[in-house]
Amino acid sequence: MRKRILLVVLTLFTFVSLIPAEAADLTAAQIVEKSLKEFYYQGKDMKARVSMNLIDKKGRQRKRTLSILRWDKENSAEQKYFIYFHKPGDVRGMTFMVWKHADKNDERWIFIPAVNFVKRIAADDKRSSFVGSDFTYEDISGRSASAETHVLKDTEVVNDRPVYLIESTPKEVIDYTKRLSWIDRENYLPLKEEFYDAQQELYKVFTADEVAKIGDYPTVTKRTMKNVKTGHKTEVSYDKTEYDLNLREKDFSERNLRKPPRSWIK
Repeated sequence: MRKRILLVVLTLFTFVSLIPAEAADLTAAQIVEKSLKEFYYQGKDMKARVSMNLIDKKGRQRKRTLSILRWDKENSAEQKYFIYFHKPGDVRGMTFMVWKHADKNDERWIFIPAVNFVKRIAADDKRSSFVGSDFTYEDISGRSASAETHVLKDTEVVNDRPVYLIESTPKEVIDYTKRLSWIDRENYLPLKEEFYDAQQELYKVFTADEVAKIGDYPTVTKRTMKNVKTGHKTEVSYDKTEYDLNLREKDFSERNLRKPPRSWIK
């Protein structure tokens, strides 16, 4: 019996020792803010080649390849994103751009080469599907922590990692009424998220399937979003990710939607 008690004590001590000392006094909102920063703001800029696989409930697949670039304004929450679709042929040349603002609605545009048309995406459409995937436009560039209220529900373990369990409730009516997030207590990356609809039923699940350290930055290199009601899911793999490339803000302009710099898409 003494040995069992000692083992339990040692296990608890080991678990607690994994928690960063500065995390002890963080509020739920601060934990979410740190998570958003680690997930969306690694480095001062970023470039990645991304594979996206859309899979329906019967296992039929549609694969897409794209490049994503991100530029961060120094000492600010403002960012700019640019996405270029390489294949398949029906989406090749399609581009998407976000100007993310700290104190007003983000600006989003999509260029559709088949009709040579640039469409501005309304702020109200941020929770719409991103080009037919299970991710939304907002999932690509992130949300504001202040758009929800947050409560720390518990501390758990996911995939042998100690996590915070946070319940977040949107302040405005959108496609979900509650989101549960399991946030790594060491690197603050979200390892799992569950979205609940107006009937308080689970309808969508995000999982971080692989985390790798790229340079100094822990990065979710494989992720999945699944609609549990339709059975459709989207798997995303960041095959080539680079940080701190000295990208330029002026390259993230509307004219580059039609003609992105060649160095971005080669």
